[in-house]
Amino acid sequence: MSAPYLPPATQPVRGVVWAIHLLLPLLGLWLLLADQDLNIPWQHNPSHFWMIVTVAGLNVVLGMLISEASRRRQDARLWLVSMVFLTSAGFFFLHGLATPKIILPTGSLGFDVGQQVGLTIAAAFAFASALPLGERAARAVLDSQQLVRGILFGFMVLWGVASLVPDLTPLSRPPLTTPVDWLVWLSIPGLALYAAGSVMMFLLHRRRPSAMLISLITAYALLAEAMIAGMSQLNWHLSWWEWHLLLTLAFVFVAYSAYLQFRREGSSAGLFDSVALSATVRRIQQDYERALEELVEHVRRGEPLAATRLSGKFRLNEGQSAVLDSAGRALASERELSRRLAALVDVSAQTRVGLAENELLSTALERVRQAYGDVKIGLVSEGRAHIGSREYAFDGDAPIRRGNLLTFPLTVKGHLAGALEVPVGGTTQDEALAATLAGQLSISLENARLYQELETLFRQYMSPDVASALLADPAQAALGGELKVLTALFADLKGFTTFSEKVAPGEIVEMLNRYHTAAVPCILREKGTIVQFVGDALLALFNAPATQADHAAAACRAALAMQRAAAEVAEEVSWQRTDSVAWPTFRVGVNTGLALVGNIGSPELRGFNAMGDCVNVAARLQTMAEPGTVVIGSETLKQLDGGVSVTPLGMLNLKGKQERVDAYVLTAM
Repeated sequence: MSAPYLPPATQPVRGVVWAIHLLLPLLGLWLLLADQDLNIPWQHNPSHFWMIVTVAGLNVVLGMLISEASRRRQDARLWLVSMVFLTSAGFFFLHGLATPKIILPTGSLGFDVGQQVGLTIAAAFAFASALPLGERAARAVLDSQQLVRGILFGFMVLWGVASLVPDLTPLSRPPLTTPVDWLVWLSIPGLALYAAGSVMMFLLHRRRPSAMLISLITAYALLAEAMIAGMSQLNWHLSWWEWHLLLTLAFVFVAYSAYLQFRREGSSAGLFDSVALSATVRRIQQDYERALEELVEHVRRGEPLAATRLSGKFRLNEGQSAVLDSAGRALASERELSRRLAALVDVSAQTRVGLAENELLSTALERVRQAYGDVKIGLVSEGRAHIGSREYAFDGDAPIRRGNLLTFPLTVKGHLAGALEVPVGGTTQDEALAATLAGQLSISLENARLYQELETLFRQYMSPDVASALLADPAQAALGGELKVLTALFADLKGFTTFSEKVAPGEIVEMLNRYHTAAVPCILREKGTIVQFVGDALLALFNAPATQADHAAAACRAALAMQRAAAEVAEEVSWQRTDSVAWPTFRVGVNTGLALVGNIGSPELRGFNAMGDCVNVAARLQTMAEPGTVVIGSETLKQLDGGVSVTPLGMLNLKGKQERVDAYVLTAM
């Protein structure tokens, strides 16, 4: 079993390195707090103020970019992420304004606690951004964004007034001189929310690996560490400066990741798409798929610079448009090639036994035109190949070009049989594919004509089932056979010898043809296989070679139908003849049993036949039948499902049989 896939940032070695980098700030904080000699104080008000103003401004820009991506994609997660950065930036800026000797001479209580409050509010947005929001929840977030943004910004304005107007509120009073426990407890919910948000974002990253997601997880972790560093409340010491640095790193890390992705893609359109909700990602993928389909359709129609039609919609630069245009052309060419190859496969599959030439060409043309365009075929007539008013005379197999039309000869057995016109020039493979199409249609046309010749030849001398089996699989003509249960029908004309002595040879042939013309369809309708005509007799098999579930009943139905058809012929002839010579009458024997079925003869000459006691008994039962009747064996009767009328003949002594045979006259079914 293969190991599960791990994204690059979560592979063991990189994951350990990443975790070490996140733990180093906490280790440094612990060292500073454990050794007061290291945690030295350093106060420089202008440096503090300008650092915060710069970082807060960067953070506002980053938050606005993500907010714009949220508006463009209509994605709730992106909006929540933007609020994490805007909230942090707002309170960070308020903290900077409260720097001593900027507005207030000594700072204020709001200077001490404002950033912890801001990070806690941002933590709530961070946690919400990591939730797998459904469609209804996402819509609710987007619908309430103006209200939430207004409340948050209003709260920040009030906090700024309360912290910066001297002696207005307790927040504007001088900062605390000693640490307070309540500020630590105030920070714990924010830490839990950042931790939960980071874990959920990491799980999302495992399903959908992304560098931007890793940077966001890192930012959430650094914001949480900034809260931990801020709990010490040792203003202007190195541990106090550390949380400023952590906040800066959190914002810079995401900004730098966005910059790298912008450099790689050359556009800001999809910088934060990997952070979006799954539904948004699917929608973006569908948009790009539709865009590519649209591009391919433009390319297929030969429209220049098709990608520029989409560059505005997806905010693509010129380089991306050129790449997309090239990709579209390649994909269109590939699809065109696939469509034409599929058409070739379909044409070859249509060449089968029994498909007439006109039907083959009509079906093939309909399929080929879907892939190749306005393809035309003209067959040779009076030694000339015409397509419309255009006549073609080919020099060997070389095609003839007329404008954007390439005309190929269609040949059958090396002789010109027609012409094929194919429009070319759309792709680089057009001429090669057109030549392949011409070759395939020549093969199909030759096969259709060959099958038609063989079918005509075979079906005039053997049963359709045998002819179809041999055409489909010539190996079945090999000498040999198999034992199979079947039903044999043996028919003979009673009085044939007397009739032959009294009439001319021409009348004998006429009589046999008329009787067999009436009898053969009766057998074929019941799926029987006629294997022999011997003078005035015929042998038909049921359940061989084609399998029949009700072969006994089929043979009996065929036998009764034969007698009815023969009676109609005899009645018709009696009105036409003026002499007193009576036409012979069919008598039929039917028997079911085991027989050896197969091709019997020699390598030079063979025939499909059946041998065995079953066939012999059918022939003997025929001799016991009265003219115009059908005699069946007991095994045949057993396989009939009732509803038959029979007259028992008792146990008969048949020539060549030591045991007597139970027989019946079948009168109706």
